[in-house]
Amino acid sequence: MPQSFVKNYIHLIYSTKYRERRIKPQFESQLWAYQAGIFKAWDSPAIAVGGVEDHVHALFMLSKNEKLTKVIEEVKKASSKWMKSDGPRDRAFYWQTGYAAFSVSQSNVDEVNHYIETQRSHHEKLSFQDELRAICAKHHIELDERYAWD
Repeated sequence: MPQSFVKNYIHLIYSTKYRERRIKPQFESQLWAYQAGIFKAWDSPAIAVGGVEDHVHALFMLSKNEKLTKVIEEVKKASSKWMKSDGPRDRAFYWQTGYAAFSVSQSNVDEVNHYIETQRSHHEKLSFQDELRAICAKHHIELDERYAWD
């Protein structure tokens, strides 16, 4: 085949360090937009970015030319810098080291998009830890809790 065809949707989840509630509601929309811009700069356009005070969900289409780990590293690094210097100026802001990333089929893009858009109401009933446990179980990933919650 003389041409490559690639379409990889990724549902990315990561938390603030120690799940501290550091993403203040008045800065959420700016942070989500800033992160969407970083995804775009890495040729991995975001379909949705959202979350609550202690974590982020993003649905994006991974570039065929970039590694998943590199895109995630750049989004976390640049948005952490933004939180410390240009956004809320929270010098104590950090993302946790790890992340969870899952492939999403074209048929489930709308469902994941809606899930991200309704994070605030979703987390009135469910903690981040319980949410991640459920998502990992759904994807048949064994979650070792000794290492999941830095």
